[in-house]
Amino acid sequence: MNEFELIAHLTNALPTNQTVVAGAGDDCAVLDLGVPEKLILFKTDAVVEGIHFTKETPPEKIGRKALARCLSDIAAMAGTPTAALVTLALPKAFDPESVAKIYDGLNALAAQTGVAIVGGETTTNPERMLISIALLGTVPRGKPILRRGAKVGDAIFVTGELGGSLAGKHLEFEPRLAEARWLAEHFQLHTLMDLSDGLAGDLRHILNASQVGAVLLKSALPVSRAAKLAAKRRAGTLAPPKPAALAALTDGEDFELLFTLASPDAVKLLDAWKQQFPKLKLSCVGKIVADAGIFLRDQHGAHKLNAHGYAHFA
Repeated sequence: MNEFELIAHLTNALPTNQTVVAGAGDDCAVLDLGVPEKLILFKTDAVVEGIHFTKETPPEKIGRKALARCLSDIAAMAGTPTAALVTLALPKAFDPESVAKIYDGLNALAAQTGVAIVGGETTTNPERMLISIALLGTVPRGKPILRRGAKVGDAIFVTGELGGSLAGKHLEFEPRLAEARWLAEHFQLHTLMDLSDGLAGDLRHILNASQVGAVLLKSALPVSRAAKLAAKRRAGTLAPPKPAALAALTDGEDFELLFTLASPDAVKLLDAWKQQFPKLKLSCVGKIVADAGIFLRDQHGAHKLNAHGYAHFA
């Protein structure tokens, strides 16, 4: 049972109440707590030593990544982050100076994005470190963008470049908060999420929630330089080959935005984006279709894509 099968099993019959606008199954929970003009976003995420970082990772970058992952999910709802709680689980033989540096990295990103760190919990965890963040945010009432709104004919877009994140980006990425809010203010997005597990995996969440399929254009995939270099280094070695395009689809930890909107708006969006965010690439990588699944179109035609993104326990 992989991560997503376990989640489906555990969330099959969760209790709910009248405050829940959207619960398990999206990037954040959306709650109506009676705040005028705003809905509340609620998110939790964790980073674990040996999975999301190593013993050699600079501690400031560990703290930054722990918060940035949650911020990316707030961005995936076009929201604004407000306050966070931090749970820190440490081995008994921890280094207090390193832990303080973890908070330096976390606090710096919190200050940059207007997030208050309002408390948390410390506990012992044998053998390895774990940091869990619970983050609150807001989104204008009636404006949360979920995963279940994709329509046949929609254009599929991603920001930035994909693949090769282990070369450094996974520790240094910028959550796309401003970009997501700008998109929501100026265009009618049908779906929006962030790319944490790879395009081939995360796009399937939108397709399953919307009961549609997708065709991706291999030539349109914005493959990162890091992914291309990794593919070249593997060539001629005993390491299993991984083409750069496949890395862009499956590596994960890109933390870019993935969204869909009506295809007639695509050209207008691309023109406006270049004016607003000239340093950040925006790519139309495919379209939503009626047939279930993901199809990858190359010079030989369209073929069903069986590759998936990263999944815990797989």
